[in-house]
Amino acid sequence: MSTAVRELFPILSSGDLTRLVAFYRTAFAAEIVYRFPEDGEPQYVSLRLGTQSLGVSPDPTVPSAEAQGRVSLWLYVERCDQAFESAVGAGATAVSPPADMPWGERVAEVADPDGNRLHLGQAPDQPE
Repeated sequence: MSTAVRELFPILSSGDLTRLVAFYRTAFAAEIVYRFPEDGEPQYVSLRLGTQSLGVSPDPTVPSAEAQGRVSLWLYVERCDQAFESAVGAGATAVSPPADMPWGERVAEVADPDGNRLHLGQAPDQPE
């Protein structure tokens, strides 16, 4: 049983998701590669910048543009439940226990000892 991290990408929280996505598309020719949900107000957008991915999600509590934003980390792991238990055992604070998501992944959330949010995601092709 391994808790090895398979992939890591940043997710920016924004008080104005549409504005922030437009900025990255305009400034860096970012390509939208995923949007959830497909219709209506987006709750998550994944952008490709070169060979890298950047996630953007809405958060009305994010301060104005003059203040610094916040970053969450998404770690794809082989086994979500085991990674969650390992993180909590190492001193992380449990935020959301492992749960199956409507888009097919299993996801948990913890806060590291400094309070940074870590989303532990298990891709649908990874058996628990």
